[in-house]
Amino acid sequence: MNLLRALATVSGMTLLSRVLGFVRDFVIARTFGAGMITDAFFVAFRLPNLLRRLFAEGAFSQAFVPVLAEYRGRRGEIDTKTLVDRVASMLFLALVAVSALGMVAAPVLIAVTAPGFSADAEKFQLTVELTRITFPYILFMSLVALAAGILNTWGRFALPAFTPVLLNLSFISMALFAAPWFDPPVLALAWAVLLGGVLQLGIQLPALAKIGMLPRFDPVWRDEGVQRVLKLMAPAVLGVSVAQISLLINTIFASFLETGSVSWLYYADRLMEFPAGLLGAALGTILLPSLAKTHAAGNSGDFSALLDWGLRLTLMLTLPASLALAMLAVPLLSTLFQYGAFAATDVLRTREALVAYSIGLTGLILVKVLAPGFYARQDIRTPVKIALITLALTQLMNVAFIGWLKHAGLALSIGLASCFNAAMLWRGLRRRAVYRPQPGWGLFTAKLLVALLVLGGVLWFAAGADTAWLAMGGEQRVLKLAGAVCGGIASYFATLFLLGFRLRDFRRLAA
Repeated sequence: MNLLRALATVSGMTLLSRVLGFVRDFVIARTFGAGMITDAFFVAFRLPNLLRRLFAEGAFSQAFVPVLAEYRGRRGEIDTKTLVDRVASMLFLALVAVSALGMVAAPVLIAVTAPGFSADAEKFQLTVELTRITFPYILFMSLVALAAGILNTWGRFALPAFTPVLLNLSFISMALFAAPWFDPPVLALAWAVLLGGVLQLGIQLPALAKIGMLPRFDPVWRDEGVQRVLKLMAPAVLGVSVAQISLLINTIFASFLETGSVSWLYYADRLMEFPAGLLGAALGTILLPSLAKTHAAGNSGDFSALLDWGLRLTLMLTLPASLALAMLAVPLLSTLFQYGAFAATDVLRTREALVAYSIGLTGLILVKVLAPGFYARQDIRTPVKIALITLALTQLMNVAFIGWLKHAGLALSIGLASCFNAAMLWRGLRRRAVYRPQPGWGLFTAKLLVALLVLGGVLWFAAGADTAWLAMGGEQRVLKLAGAVCGGIASYFATLFLLGFRLRDFRRLAA
């Protein structure tokens, strides 16, 4: 299997999901604006979404996939199926308990994660109600992550990458058609979360059955494979999800700032998540199974070469995305969200957070590429130590920045901390001689810098004044933004082509 083709497949599905995600955010912004009810929903949704990223797509996936790849490569189909059955059963039981506990303890959770809401009884009660509806989402999405880990290990990347589309369709449908039937209407968004989780799990079950890995209920706590996954998973919670913990803590800080701060951070985060998902999540998804198989086979040369391939692709694709987010912040935000209740002031305040986030985008994506280098080798301790240091550093920067940068300071802290996290992971891989850079990095970097300079010049001329974007009509914004984006993409890749970059140079077969 060609990894570049797999990356294109996953990124293509992710692009579809992200585009629909922007449609969903456009619908939410136009319908509900940026105020008390959206602050309440985004806080309520962030809790189960955080747990999904921590335990499902984060720690669980990083712990489960390497063990699953080892079982498949060394122990055969029967033992592999037994592992799947027992891990799925124990995961299901744990998730039912967590979901029930979260619904019961919703008032306490909101008091802890958004203490600033306690001063407004109406806002607090609405957030609690929304949380109780959305919390079971973690049950369905953790099982979705289990299914995705199995399918990815079997080289089936397309369907798991497609499933988030169903959540966005659920949001759009409920916001457009069901909201008037709820009191208050924002409850429709909470039920959309739950419906999206059910749909995403349901679509993957036939694919698991097709490869003979549809789990059956077999809860055996003391199974060797279950214990190994748990042993790897427990410390991995911090190791792979420090950015999400930082986002949760940022919500606590933001809850004390002016009304709208949580929403401004949310919309900026959504734009940052576009390249982060399109590149970082996609690369991490296809790299982890291949790295795990290569490590199990004892091929250190291929292991290092896979990491080098991932790093070069990351820098080539992420650095221009970071530059574009910063330079086109107002054009992007005004085109996507400045309609209905989302005012020009909201665009400018969200822009502050987006520019701050863009500074750390490359670091955030590099973490998603470098961390699998440790987890594929079942090395948990090193990323956890780095994550703890990074988390502490983030909070120190929050305290330093929030007074004068407000909500943008919270975004800047996460970005800078992500760069530190990536640098420490890279250093750890180099010190252990796990990663050995391939020849040509100096020339590669010089060519990238030239292409980025060309891109920056094109975007600067194409963007123009921010005030003009705020005054334009919607259709004019779309056309002008499309021209700026297309011009930027064309100039960047044309420059790389003239400097000698070729698509074939980045093709690589999976292990």
